[in-house]
Amino acid sequence: MRRFFRNPVRLVPLGFLVPILLGTGLLMTRWSTIEHQRPPLVTALFTATSAVSVTGMAINDTPNYWSGAGLVVITVLTQLGGLGILTAAALVILVVSRQLGLRNRLLVQAETAEFGIGDVGRLLRRIAITVFACEAVMTAVVAGRLWWAYDYPPGRALWSGVFHAVQAFNNGGFALYTEGLLAFDRDPWVSLPLAFGAIVGGLGFPALFEAAREWRKPAGWAVATKLTIWGSVALLLLGSVGLLAAEWTNASTIGSYDDGGKVLASFTQIALSRTGGFNVLNIADLQEESYPLLIVLMFIGGGSASTAGGIKVSTFFLLAFTIWAELRGEPDVTVGHRRVATASQRQAVTVALLSVALVTAGTMLLLLLTEGVRFVAALFEVTSAFSTTGLTVGLANELPASGQLVLTVLMFIGRIGPLTLGSAIALNTRRRLYRYPQEQPIVG
Repeated sequence: MRRFFRNPVRLVPLGFLVPILLGTGLLMTRWSTIEHQRPPLVTALFTATSAVSVTGMAINDTPNYWSGAGLVVITVLTQLGGLGILTAAALVILVVSRQLGLRNRLLVQAETAEFGIGDVGRLLRRIAITVFACEAVMTAVVAGRLWWAYDYPPGRALWSGVFHAVQAFNNGGFALYTEGLLAFDRDPWVSLPLAFGAIVGGLGFPALFEAAREWRKPAGWAVATKLTIWGSVALLLLGSVGLLAAEWTNASTIGSYDDGGKVLASFTQIALSRTGGFNVLNIADLQEESYPLLIVLMFIGGGSASTAGGIKVSTFFLLAFTIWAELRGEPDVTVGHRRVATASQRQAVTVALLSVALVTAGTMLLLLLTEGVRFVAALFEVTSAFSTTGLTVGLANELPASGQLVLTVLMFIGRIGPLTLGSAIALNTRRRLYRYPQEQPIVG
């Protein structure tokens, strides 16, 4: 047991499991619901897991099911989950770098924006300041808009601003409105601050800090920062154009909007679909061709060491560069005049394939446990849960308890999986003193 706890990386799952269990207990009290009735265990466990894993998926009508006290618990769990993810990521990076030897420690330090061994306190302070500063700005803008334009009483406007700011930056997705943020789909003063908050929170502190420090010299950014920043920009633009084209004439979504409203709603929905979890459009009313687009974006997710889920932007684009190099017959994979280590390529393939396997297994389980479920709907819900996005086509609340437990497990695995897997791979790296003869099997 002592040997197990000697490696702090192994404490990451426990660090998320404890608040989930505590949150479940709090949400099972009578005062947590509007009707003062104890919710079922599965409902409380699903909601607590969704909050701590910053997924935001709900199986009930959040504002009309949970009381004010219950909503406060959800908010606190989301904030703890977001801070816990960033803190765990910071500690994992520093622990991994400590055990990789001097040469690799210097490489890790370069890739994580100047922070080295002994900088834990300074790093965590910068993370906390960034989180609370961004949430304060979002709160001020959203609360002010609700008070000024929607005649909300000051107290209600402030509470709504705080709640949605915490959810947005931490890439949660719980909303104080039954239909999500549909009422604000063409209001840039509400939708855009939350969308940009989700984008910033989903970049990850290594990329965010380096980009902010070296914003005048993007050519000098580390490979991970380049992949994350420019990859996120590309996904946002391509996703927005794709959703705009698919939904342009759909009267149930943006078909009746003016051109500016269509662009705003499409961009906001795509920004919030990459693990943000809010919906400014009715997801169940989207065109069929929009679902593959959202599924792919959710699966990719956000940046490493961020509150976002998915396989991560850097992983996806590293695989893309690997494929491009292979198609061109290049001996090395290069990104921005830097050669990518073979170990990083293998790690990207491992994370991606294991994630595909988990999503596939989860979809099959959901189809087996629930009758009459469409494959696309099951795949959408499973991908949303695993990527900790939280978007839903309305299937989650119709599932039996067994199906909801499947999604609960996927949310937990999707939250801790990439972090613990990546650190485990790094810490398990060892050099053999011998090599076997090489063969080249036929591929394809």
